[in-house]
Amino acid sequence: QVQLVESGGGLVQAGGSLRLSCAASGSIFSNYDVGWFRQAPGKEREFAAAISWSGGNTLAADSVKGRFTISRDNAKNTVYLQMVNLKPEDTAVYYCAAEHGALNPPRWPHEYDYWGQGTQVTVSS
Repeated sequence: QVQLVESGGGLVQAGGSLRLSCAASGSIFSNYDVGWFRQAPGKEREFAAAISWSGGNTLAADSVKGRFTISRDNAKNTVYLQMVNLKPEDTAVYYCAAEHGALNPPRWPHEYDYWGQGTQVTVSS
């Protein structure tokens, strides 16, 4: 079992930056792959980025490639999502999720076992 808490969201203007944090507790976090997903009102939850337990393998959605960077600090039990050049279409609730056992970090929400409550990111024009 693992508990996840997101933080770092807020209101920024287009072109600005934010760094989201996903803090974990309750288990050995380094054993888990972690993904970031986002969900805008009225839309399905979509994949943003994921990172393997070692940090050596990362994935990113085409919509955020080159702008979002996922990283982790296992000593701090934390995964980060550094977001730069934010756009209004990035506005969403951002969730982190964890899973254990996949060979590669998955892109699909149903493959994750644990979820945080989300943090709101709002990007104004």
